Amino acid sequence: MALYSDVIRERFRRPRFRGRLEAPDAVFEDVNPLCGDRIRIECRVGDGRLLDARFTGDSCAIAAAAADLLIEQARGRPVEEVQRLGVPDLLERLAADIRPSRMKCVALPLGVLQGALDGKEVAR
Repeated sequence: MALYSDVIRERFRRPRFRGRLEAPDAVFEDVNPLCGDRIRIECRVGDGRLLDARFTGDSCAIAAAAADLLIEQARGRPVEEVQRLGVPDLLERLAADIRPSRMKCVALPLGVLQGALDGKEVAR
């Protein structure tokens, strides 16, 4: 497998969940201090489920693709279930041979989504 799989290239060029939500219930943003990748996720939560989410940010192709795939996988699911998602879940969907030095690119969107769902809100 290549570092930038077809999945990564496609999700980076044409993300399905990039953008902002009007009046989100939960928002969190974080940065990887090693490389400067920044991801922000806005969520709408109701009845114990992640109803909708969008991401924005300045990041590498891996982090952006991981954020897009994560939101696709998490939408509509119970929050408790979403909080159990991990790096292995995203690695399988990214279909790429991600080097250990780039695992933080995959993990960043997960940490941001967890932060949003845990109520760690950043200034809007």
